[in-house]
Amino acid sequence: MTTTPVAGRTTTVAARATDLSKIYGQGETQVVALDRVSVDFRQAEFTAIMGPSGSGKSTLMHCVAGLDTFSSGSVRIGDTELGSLKDKQLTKLRRDKIGFIFQAFNLLPTLTALENITLPMDIAGRKPDQQWLDTVIQMVGLKDRLSHRPSQLSGGQQQRVAVARALASRPEIVFGDEPTGNLDSRSGAEVLGFLRNSVRELGQTVVMVTHDPVAAAYADRVVFLADGRITDDMYGPTADSVLDRMLHLSGGTPQTPGFDAKGRTS
Repeated sequence: MTTTPVAGRTTTVAARATDLSKIYGQGETQVVALDRVSVDFRQAEFTAIMGPSGSGKSTLMHCVAGLDTFSSGSVRIGDTELGSLKDKQLTKLRRDKIGFIFQAFNLLPTLTALENITLPMDIAGRKPDQQWLDTVIQMVGLKDRLSHRPSQLSGGQQQRVAVARALASRPEIVFGDEPTGNLDSRSGAEVLGFLRNSVRELGQTVVMVTHDPVAAAYADRVVFLADGRITDDMYGPTADSVLDRMLHLSGGTPQTPGFDAKGRTS
C-alpha cells in the first residue's frame, strides 16, 4: 500500500492524483480544467474540496473517482492505477471499491429503502456483511424506514438512504458531489454528521465537493482549487476560516456569488 508521512506519522493513502491534467477542446477553444494537480486523500480522513465556480473541483473528484477520463498524469485508488484499466475493469473498481453520494438522491422509486441500500451489492452478486450493514443503518437512523419506498420518505431521509448505500459495501473511499445541495440546513447538517461519524467511528474515507463553508467545516481537511490548480490545504477548518479563504480566492469581497457576508449560501 502507498503511505505518506503526515505530522510525524505514516498514514495510508486511499487515493492519489499525480500531475493530473484535464483539457477540453483544442486551439482557441481549449479549456484547462485541471492543471497538473497532485493531491493525496488519506484513509479515515474527511476531505472537502472547495473553489470558486469553474475552479475544477468537480472535475478533480470525477477524475479521481473514475467517472471521467483525464488528459495526462495518473490516478490511483489504493494500489490500482486507473489509467491502465479498461472500461469493464473500471466499472468493477467503481462498484467494488468506491461509494458515491450525489446531490440528486438517485434512488430507484420501485425499491424499498433497504433494497436501494443493498442494490450495488445485489448487482455484483455479493451478500452484504450483515453486522456492518446493521451498523451503517443504525448510524443513519433508518432502522424504522427500511420498508418505505423513496416517495414515502422526506428529502433528508432519501439522502440518508443514499449515504447508507455508499457505505454499505465498505468501500475504500466514498465520494460526495454536493451531497447536501438539495437539502434544508437541518437535513444537511444530519447528513454531514453521518459522514463525519463514518470517518471517526467506522474508519471510512470521505472526499466531498462543496461550495458551502459550513459543510466544509465538518471535514478534517479542506483542499482549495482555483483555475484548475490547488492553491491551499487547510486542516481543522471552521466555517469562518473557510469563508475567508474562499473570499480571498474569489477576489476578497463579501458579495462573491454563492455566499453572503456571513458565509451562508445565497
